[in-house]
Amino acid sequence: MKVCFKCGAEKPLSEFYKHPKMPDGTLNKCKECTKRDVAENREKNKEYYLQYDRNRPNAKERHEKNVLRNKEKFKNDCEYREARTKTTKRYREQNPERYRAHNCVNNALRDGKLVKPDRCEHCGTSEKAIQAHHWSYEPEYWLDVIWLCTKCHGKEHRRLNELGRDPDRV
Repeated sequence: MKVCFKCGAEKPLSEFYKHPKMPDGTLNKCKECTKRDVAENREKNKEYYLQYDRNRPNAKERHEKNVLRNKEKFKNDCEYREARTKTTKRYREQNPERYRAHNCVNNALRDGKLVKPDRCEHCGTSEKAIQAHHWSYEPEYWLDVIWLCTKCHGKEHRRLNELGRDPDRV
């Protein structure tokens, strides 16, 4: 049993987070008080944490860990390339109209028929990964795209799913 210095309640050690630098190996405030303090701090510094959460996936060390994890998963580059080739081939076979539409957009960008903007058409962000969103994969609409950031592109597909429409056949 241990007394929480914050609320003064006596609780079993299982109600305290582990902390290797403390003499008994647990934090001096209970889990309940710790959670409350974290929530208050996050609310007080909301803008900071929103920015932190937004940038977290782009952190260099997270990217490096993901690369290492993928390399471990596929043991060596040869297996990794084979798996990627297999996945790509399967996608192309299952989605021939999408594949042709994506190629058409890439060729139009290369040839100067389309210009990729540097900002999302929904939110105006200028992140690197601006993506072409197809309203339809019918050949006559292949170049009829809007340019969205990754986040807005996902939101648009979720919105179309909620409407009960196949987002790839709108």
